[in-house]
Amino acid sequence: MNDDRRPYLAEFVGTFALVFVGAGAGALDAGGLVGVALAHGLILVGMIYAFGHISGTHINPAVTVALLVTRRIAPVVAVGYIVAQVLGGVLAGLALRAILPGQEGLGNTLLAEDVTIVGGFLVEMILTFLLVTVIFGGAVDTRSPKGFAGLGIGLTLAGLISMGGPLTGASLNPARTLGPAIATGNFDDLWLYLVAPVVGGALAALLFQTFLLTPGAPVEPIDEVSRRGRELAPDEVERRSPTLPPRSGKKAGTPRRR
Repeated sequence: MNDDRRPYLAEFVGTFALVFVGAGAGALDAGGLVGVALAHGLILVGMIYAFGHISGTHINPAVTVALLVTRRIAPVVAVGYIVAQVLGGVLAGLALRAILPGQEGLGNTLLAEDVTIVGGFLVEMILTFLLVTVIFGGAVDTRSPKGFAGLGIGLTLAGLISMGGPLTGASLNPARTLGPAIATGNFDDLWLYLVAPVVGGALAALLFQTFLLTPGAPVEPIDEVSRRGRELAPDEVERRSPTLPPRSGKKAGTPRRR
């Protein structure tokens, strides 16, 4: 397979796994709230260690947008990632529908009866803000300890779901909500679960990049396609990797000066 297609496949499979296991645990009420939270967190840990070196393991449109607004992924690649994530989430929802045909809900993320639209929006936004903050601190910031990002991010997701689950279902991920919603035809407050995580993630990314990263530090891409592109000559970047925008003042095929 072409190397430039592998990150998209990794995002598709990773998102499928997260939604299939996480929403599946929710549908089965496996171990109650703690069990559902751990199911999400542990599968995320596994996917990060499986695909982190290939795609960065966003497996969440809110994370991809957070990296996009901080210029760590090019727009064309971000769109490809989001499409792959949505397709993975929808396929997982449909797979759960086929496996659990008698289930009315398939781990749908819905507002609790006593939670208002404003309250639900704030919960999803704040929890995603915290999740993306941990992602930037543990995976993006080069000063962070190596090898622990997957564990830290996965356990953080489990902890956030433990708090937000009873309120909103703690999606924190548009693809996580969209898959079961399409499979069940239940689109209640869907816009909230699509918008709030993106807003929270983007705010966290901008805050971290502006105030918490080392001043003057270069903006390094988090995914492997972008990293590989940075190591190529300008002409090779434009021909082989769509992840990075063309360098200003350079034309394709112009050799570097020695």
